[in-house]
Amino acid sequence: MPDTPFAPVILGDEPGSFPHSVLAERHPAIIGQVRDAFPYGPGQHRALDELLASCAEGAIEPLPADAPDLGRWHDWGLARWAGRSWYDVPWLWSESYFYRRLLDAVGYFTPGPWQGIDPFRPFKRAELDASETDDELAALDGLSKRSEQERGRALLHGSLWGNRADLGFRLSAEGAEAHDPAPALVADDSATLWSLLPPTGTGTLVLVADNAGRELVPDLLLIAHLLTEGRTARAVLHVKPYPYYVSDATTADVVDALRRLSAARGAAAEYGRVLWAAMADGRLTVRAHPFSCAPLPYAEMPDDLRAEFAAATLTVLKGDLNYRRLVGDRLWPPTTPFAETTAYFPGPVAALRTLKSDVVTGVSAATEASLVAAEGRRWRTGGTHALIQVDPSLQADRQ
Repeated sequence: MPDTPFAPVILGDEPGSFPHSVLAERHPAIIGQVRDAFPYGPGQHRALDELLASCAEGAIEPLPADAPDLGRWHDWGLARWAGRSWYDVPWLWSESYFYRRLLDAVGYFTPGPWQGIDPFRPFKRAELDASETDDELAALDGLSKRSEQERGRALLHGSLWGNRADLGFRLSAEGAEAHDPAPALVADDSATLWSLLPPTGTGTLVLVADNAGRELVPDLLLIAHLLTEGRTARAVLHVKPYPYYVSDATTADVVDALRRLSAARGAAAEYGRVLWAAMADGRLTVRAHPFSCAPLPYAEMPDDLRAEFAAATLTVLKGDLNYRRLVGDRLWPPTTPFAETTAYFPGPVAALRTLKSDVVTGVSAATEASLVAAEGRRWRTGGTHALIQVDPSLQADRQ
């Protein structure tokens, strides 16, 4: 993103700020959760202790010389930021790099018995297997007699609010689940979103997923609806190539979610069969691009990813992290038009996001004033507000 003095890049160096609390409190809590979730050996415990000490008072250290993605991370800024305090570099970068170092500490990339073992899998599975998931799946039976438009709206909002199941957010948001489960949206472009997906049986939807578990299931349900009702001929689901941000979805999490749906009863099982068949015949594909774990905004996406988004009828980005990467992780004035921050994007783009960080654009002055009066700054980070924003323009239209 270009230098923008009125919207500075967010750092974590301000005590009392939300980014500072993530670095100082959430990351140590996550290290403790991961340590207790597996019977790791002495070497892994030492590495976790070293990471904990580094987060608390140390500097950013480089990756091991034999790291499989060392060159990629150097391209992503490691050579620039190594040796600096975690608090003094862009928050998006330091937060992302923390998870990469956590995977190193538990041996995820090291040849041996722990290679490829997702350190967050117990948390994801517990959520997916919870009774609350059963209740949500059973509720699908009540949609069968509704109109296509009503079902679509319900599934769209299920996908939007499913983001509140973010496990990393829960670690530092005590009591978050006690809030109203469906507060008003701070921006709602859903009518524009549906206009870009007419029931013509053509087009390609790209959905860039965020969390696994009880968010990924509603995302898959929405995709199944769009395929079944002819609002898209093909869907591409982007997930992370390796575990990331505690609950971010990987291909393994997609498989777990599909099995969960297929093993359910009633309408949920039928959705599962639709999705399973769509994967088998190529109407639904899963993509795990390396840039999905980059600590950079989408404005710096590589050419192959840009071409894929350009060819899509609509790209939908889910969740808070993807939003930060879409508009740039900056302290934008909330009234900054969403389309201004996404003008670089190569095709029509939509954001479905529950607000869990300071970044926000496209909010009217009246809405901002009412939110500040009611909640102060917490409306941006508490996970109790959400938005549906759409920029329908093609990049060619902006030039």
